[in-house]
Amino acid sequence: MKARSPNVSPMKQPVLLHEPESMQKYSDEMRERIAKKAYELYEKRGRQAERDVEDWLQAEQLVRKDMMGE
Repeated sequence: MKARSPNVSPMKQPVLLHEPESMQKYSDEMRERIAKKAYELYEKRGRQAERDVEDWLQAEQLVRKDMMGE
């Protein structure tokens, strides 16, 4: 179990410390759609930490497929 810094407040949603390169090319609206989907994946997985980039990349694929009507 990792010790938390006393100066760190609890998070409600996971926060990406570094944006994946793929995230930098999207509009704010698209980023928000992907972020919401990534958070859904995080919750479905039981809120396991340290897989935020994996969640983001999967969410990115799902949102793009949804937009293309697949």
